[in-house]
Amino acid sequence: MTEETDQTAAGAEAEPASAGMATEPAERVPMPPIESRFLYVGVAAKRAKQLRRGAHPRLRELAPDPETGERPDPRGKLERVAMREVDDGLIVYEVPDPNPAGGDGA
Repeated sequence: MTEETDQTAAGAEAEPASAGMATEPAERVPMPPIESRFLYVGVAAKRAKQLRRGAHPRLRELAPDPETGERPDPRGKLERVAMREVDDGLIVYEVPDPNPAGGDGA
């Protein structure tokens, strides 16, 4: 490898690391309310599964203490925490297209 290629590769690797490091979390735009109860249950169940596997809650009252870094106990079932996160629009979800491209339904 040439010296120029080494510098370009090092520069390319250093850019995303510095760009991804933010001092304050960016404000998220809340998702629109879910009108289908079936979609609501599916999104909340998937989020509860993530919480059970160790994901951190996104609710402000469950944020870590700035001095100690300890997180408060969610006080209740993780399913309830997941439902509150969905209600507050903190969970990003995608709805699959019912008619995928290329399918004519025949």
